[in-house]
Amino acid sequence: MFTGIIETLGEVKEASGTGTNKTFWIQSSLAPELKVDQSLAHDGVCLTVEEISGDHYRVTAVAETLQKTTLNSWKPGTIVNQERSLLPSSRLDGHFVQGHVDTTGICESIKDKGGSWEMRFSFPKSFAPLIIEKGSICLNGISLTAFNVKKKSFRVAIIPYTFEHTNLEKVEVGELVNVEFDLIGKYITKKLCFS
Repeated sequence: MFTGIIETLGEVKEASGTGTNKTFWIQSSLAPELKVDQSLAHDGVCLTVEEISGDHYRVTAVAETLQKTTLNSWKPGTIVNQERSLLPSSRLDGHFVQGHVDTTGICESIKDKGGSWEMRFSFPKSFAPLIIEKGSICLNGISLTAFNVKKKSFRVAIIPYTFEHTNLEKVEVGELVNVEFDLIGKYITKKLCFS
């Protein structure tokens, strides 16, 4: 379980495929504090630390993850948002994030609002019941508030700190981001649909 509050940025140093899986070596300031078998969110995707070497560590993504996220496009030099799992004693500054990405969204526009940025993202219409006006949304692992919600799109406002300390600064129009919809909303929707 995560909160969507990014701790640091990591850089993909190596990417290789084995069968239907992809393995990544990532350089990060968190690496010396990690343990093998620990969960770590990468652009909102929960991956297991498999090996650690200095300030580098290795993770593997399986076919299901590669199909539903942006990880298949990762290559050396890719910058990723990172968050360690939530401790029972931690403050929940964002919202409950599982690290289980639902789909990808497309950045449709970026507007400089003179002190903040407004970004619009489109997503598959089938996920429309899972997002509400002023509800929580997780983009590339970042807990944000959705507004101007439509059937296939929404907007988010980005404060300077978030823009400068995450990889949203590098997102361009037309680029894909990982999207995880609100956990509570998913359970409520399922309850209503199957009652």
